[in-house]
Amino acid sequence: MWPAPVWIRTPDEAEALARELSGLPAIAVDTEADSLHHYPERLCLIQLADPRGRVFFLDTLVLLDLNPLRRLFAEPSTLKVLHSGDNDVVYLKRRFGLAFAGLSDTMLAARFLGVRELGLDRLLLKYLDVQPARSQQKTDWARRPLTAAQEHYAAEDVRHLIGLRDRVLADLRAMGREAWLEEECEALAALPVPERLSDEEAYRRIRGASRLSPRALAVLRVLYRQREAWARAEHRPPFKVLSPETLIALAERQPADQAGLAGIPGLSPRLVDRYGDALVAAVARGLAEGLPELPRALRSARPVVTPASRQRAESLRKWRTEASEVSGLDPGVLLPQRLINALALDPPLDLDGLRSVPGLRHWRVDAFGPAILAALRTT
Repeated sequence: MWPAPVWIRTPDEAEALARELSGLPAIAVDTEADSLHHYPERLCLIQLADPRGRVFFLDTLVLLDLNPLRRLFAEPSTLKVLHSGDNDVVYLKRRFGLAFAGLSDTMLAARFLGVRELGLDRLLLKYLDVQPARSQQKTDWARRPLTAAQEHYAAEDVRHLIGLRDRVLADLRAMGREAWLEEECEALAALPVPERLSDEEAYRRIRGASRLSPRALAVLRVLYRQREAWARAEHRPPFKVLSPETLIALAERQPADQAGLAGIPGLSPRLVDRYGDALVAAVARGLAEGLPELPRALRSARPVVTPASRQRAESLRKWRTEASEVSGLDPGVLLPQRLINALALDPPLDLDGLRSVPGLRHWRVDAFGPAILAALRTT
């Protein structure tokens, strides 16, 4: 029987926890946010576990900073074990300004083993015979107190991570791929915090926006702003106010009155009663506004895709398919499409040139460099 998680809610409790965890060889880390229930989203909970399976819940709804734990997260001699830790690292960097060193990600390790089912519950069952807790991913993590089911799920997300890491690492060492994991985890620790796009650019990321005419894009821009205002006022995620598909349909059809709202996907009679007049007014403002300029990222010159570069890309994809079967690696792990595009457009001539390609990683060059160069030369 595992002990109950220990809640950390005050600076003094955080100080005591930092002292208790200092010097440990490893801690497990996970986070929970409320992006499905509130807007803007909040980081609601940080779960930590020590090698003995003791779990600590840091209540980030009341903890204003993590200064007592800052040194622990930046200390390379204490391993921080995560599973699919990209979001966790970004959350903790953005909210608390933490720096990371000494990370190990069990999902990345499983990918290098050629495992296809990468969910934590599947890996715990496969390697440790631990039965998964019932999922609580869609519950509201901002509620207090948490339910017993939420507490159990949050604790199980970290309690076994260190043991899982030890198991998969042993298999990686046997395959000679431990250095691959170390390099990827160093990149994870250095992951930059993405800039939050302004409303002037974020609306363009809605699926379907790229096919709109400039005038329809102007309408979408105004509709996006209006939805953001409603989401913040109602403390609800934007997609729960109006779906992206509804915004795109409104931008395309550009209804001039409430009658024109009929038949638009996702606009129920209840939503028309609630937002109808404001939506019609937003469409009118979009029709009257100036046309949007291209975002900065699209103003720069696009690379010229030549027939030769297309052939190189096809040759790399063919090699990737064959190498994936031999290595057991998923094709997207072996050589992602973004790297295929970069190599095909500007093919390096030798191994040193390969190593200079941003994001290619040394493990790919060491293990597959000559084969990649050969595939590029076949054209």
